[in-house]
Amino acid sequence: MNVELFPFQTIAVNELRAKTAEALGSYYRTHTPQVVSLQAPTGAGKTIIMVSLVEDIFYGTENYSEQPNAIFIWLSDSPQLNEQSKNKFLKSDKISVSHCITVREDNFDQEVFDDGNIYFINTQKITKTSNLCKHSDSRQYTIWETIENTSKQKSDRLYFIIDEAHRGMQGTEAGKATTIMQRFLKGAPDFGLSEAIPLVIGVSATAARFNNLIGDINSTLQKVIVKPADVRSSGLLKDRIVITYPNDAQKSNEMAILDAATDEWISKVKHWAQYCKEQHYKYINPIFVIQVKAGTGGNVSDSNLDDIIAKIEDKLKIRFHENDVVHTFGDVSTLTLNGLKVHHIEPNDIVDDMRVKIVLFKENLSTGWDCPRAETMMSFRKAEDVTYIAQLLGRMVRTPMQSHIKVDDSLNDVRLFLPYFNRDNVESVVKELQDSECGDIPTVIDSESIEQPIYKTWTVHTAHTKTSTENENQNVFEFYRETSESNTETTSSYTSVSDSVKEADVPYYPPQVENVVEKTTDISKLDTPVTQISEGNKKIAVEQKTEQPDLFVSTIDREAVTKFINDSALLTYVVRSVKISSYLKSLTSLVSLLTHQNIDRSALGTVTNEVVEMIHQYAEKLRASGDYDQKSKDILTYKLSIKIFDVFGKDLSEGQIKDSFYLSNTELDRQLRAVDAKLAGFGFPQAYGQQYYEPDNPDDFKIDCILFAIDEECMTELNKYAEKKFHEYNDANRRYIVEKSESVKKQYSDIISDGDIVSKHNFSLPEEITVPEDPTGKEYMNHLFADEKTGLAKIKLNTWEDGVIEEEQTRPDFVCWIRNPSRASWSLTIPYEINNEIKPAFPDFLIIRKDDKSQAGYVIDILEPHNPDFKDNLPKAKGFARYAEAEPKVGRIQLIRKVKDGSKEKFKRLDFSKGEIRQKVLAMQTTDELDHLFDTDGFFE
Repeated sequence: MNVELFPFQTIAVNELRAKTAEALGSYYRTHTPQVVSLQAPTGAGKTIIMVSLVEDIFYGTENYSEQPNAIFIWLSDSPQLNEQSKNKFLKSDKISVSHCITVREDNFDQEVFDDGNIYFINTQKITKTSNLCKHSDSRQYTIWETIENTSKQKSDRLYFIIDEAHRGMQGTEAGKATTIMQRFLKGAPDFGLSEAIPLVIGVSATAARFNNLIGDINSTLQKVIVKPADVRSSGLLKDRIVITYPNDAQKSNEMAILDAATDEWISKVKHWAQYCKEQHYKYINPIFVIQVKAGTGGNVSDSNLDDIIAKIEDKLKIRFHENDVVHTFGDVSTLTLNGLKVHHIEPNDIVDDMRVKIVLFKENLSTGWDCPRAETMMSFRKAEDVTYIAQLLGRMVRTPMQSHIKVDDSLNDVRLFLPYFNRDNVESVVKELQDSECGDIPTVIDSESIEQPIYKTWTVHTAHTKTSTENENQNVFEFYRETSESNTETTSSYTSVSDSVKEADVPYYPPQVENVVEKTTDISKLDTPVTQISEGNKKIAVEQKTEQPDLFVSTIDREAVTKFINDSALLTYVVRSVKISSYLKSLTSLVSLLTHQNIDRSALGTVTNEVVEMIHQYAEKLRASGDYDQKSKDILTYKLSIKIFDVFGKDLSEGQIKDSFYLSNTELDRQLRAVDAKLAGFGFPQAYGQQYYEPDNPDDFKIDCILFAIDEECMTELNKYAEKKFHEYNDANRRYIVEKSESVKKQYSDIISDGDIVSKHNFSLPEEITVPEDPTGKEYMNHLFADEKTGLAKIKLNTWEDGVIEEEQTRPDFVCWIRNPSRASWSLTIPYEINNEIKPAFPDFLIIRKDDKSQAGYVIDILEPHNPDFKDNLPKAKGFARYAEAEPKVGRIQLIRKVKDGSKEKFKRLDFSKGEIRQKVLAMQTTDELDHLFDTDGFFE
């Protein structure tokens, strides 16, 4: 696959491969039909998972032999969906166009399906009225007869895939499609299918939908389930869907809501421009999707389309160009709206047409339509259209870069504006989304009234002011127009950042694109009067709310603090429930990245040479002992083969004739490919051949590699070597990743995370975060992230937490603090063990203090107010102690309890930065010992 799979996708592919092999083997033994179900929520990349499975079956894996004669039939209920699926197969670097065949009524007539092909069929083509189901002068075999014959004659290699997850049909038609799909699961003698297909692979979004499909079949069922939480954490989907509505939909001014939606879209355009410029990415062109009313009385739409375009142009202070605005109305071609030519476009063409900025539609953007660039949506439809709006939202949650954006959290949400909905109607939309996914929605869905917004953007740029120019919007949009017309490459919905955007791929910079935030910190240069207000234990100057009421200046240099923290590369961890990659696979990926990014240019060559030498030394050892000739003969007579399974999951070395069958060169090459797969697919056999190939004995290097791979001791030593080297390279180079672009940081982080259940990473803060602000919270002036205009952050803390912050603010060296969120993508995480399970801890606060001894001038503390009644006290204390040992750059790392000191309640602290405290805690067996340590060694500030 030329697309890097996410960890949960890799796990799903591996499970599917194992279960399909097991299912074929079970059918071979019992003749009982088998069903393997892939259940994955919206946005999991179900088709990409299936493409990878097909590749693994065709070409083999580390554990399963190749099956180049496999036959795949892909069934969905829509020709458009089939084409979408087929196009994703065509993006494979292994599957050729000629092997992806759409079954057509006009030319398909075969007794059986050909080996090595993938056939795409939709349910409409296999009904009784379809020409494919009728004999004629030009058709000897009906499609049902072809399926029946293939099922009987080629059951050992037929994989029948039912794509139930993507439904193109609705209502009665959907019911008919389900009935047709069930025939393959139950048999359909009336159509010529005497019994169920031997192996069916079902692809579904939810358990309920698939259970409805399979009904009461007698087949053996095995399931592969992708959890929504895994999809959510991958970065494939937006973090949030935020639905905005008016308090009173009856009195709502739809154009005022359109104005707000346009503001949101403009903000997304600017933030994406800033982000892409700074990260050297190809530019994302965010799309504003507008759903208009259906037309009556001959009107194209009952919404005033001219006014909509005029309103947006007025807000932008620019005039749109042709192709900036398009529509998907099926009944007309080109419209003229407010003097602008607006052309028709097919929904599937939107994502790749980088000229498109505004899409007008009615009801034809829903199932099967994916457009990761759709960042903002406005609907003029009435509140009764909740089902359709819910379906559309489900198609808009994919991220443009298939990655969570760490630097600017505002780019991790999608916004929907509904002027004719109220709170109750919005809850209906949310319920509809939940029902469609059986409650398993991989994205957070929230709502807010336009009068009382909940979600706020906090930034580290509060000490600066923003000055905008008259032509700022024009500059941004003119830039997008230039790049979209000059660049033919686009970031497709299934192209990773690492594939589509390289650090050197910088097409152009926008002419005079204003930064989202410009820097002006000198109070003497401000025209506005200032006054003194308190910030923690300091007095600071801010302007009086007169001529420029939005201007705010803070004495906290938040940008400098953020840079200090990110440059410090503090240790943080990722904790996973399973290990994704072998150490050898992780090592080869890591050294490749280190070499290509010029971090360690020798890493790739060093590891390659060392593994090649391990193979060579083993082969020479066998030659010296006199064992090589016999083992080589065993290889060539098939007495030895690498541990690999056939398509039925059966060990290929079992039951073979071992004394008369000599391997052909083709079979020897097949074993060598299997060896390469076992050695992480990195090309070690090829590297070995380049160094030790002998023209007089051209097969010797292949035999050397095969002998090495089948020796369990050799593989054990190789894996020990890979584990040791993987951790050495990570520890030695982790700090250098800080200087790289976000895409490189993400690649590095993914490699390290996949290599271990608990993996080490660099702690890095974003520049902006989007948070749901609690109206009952307290306003803090010295939180690192704050409102750009006011410098305030409204945060709801409990009494313990608030008390600790108040106490910290009294310190003379106090600068600011950060609320460390639980399970955010950027949270500082410390692992701890409880009940034999590794879990992540998220300490409550990071405190930044002045430090005159440090060149940077700051030091970071980690504070965790924690209730002593909780069972995790000692496990977390040990986790903090180990972290303090591993990370000397932290100042204080404290567990804090609220205790009585005389008549007052005060905060007692235990500081793990002290070696004596760490040693005592790590030796403890009970919580009582920890309580005693608080009594003897705890202290008050």
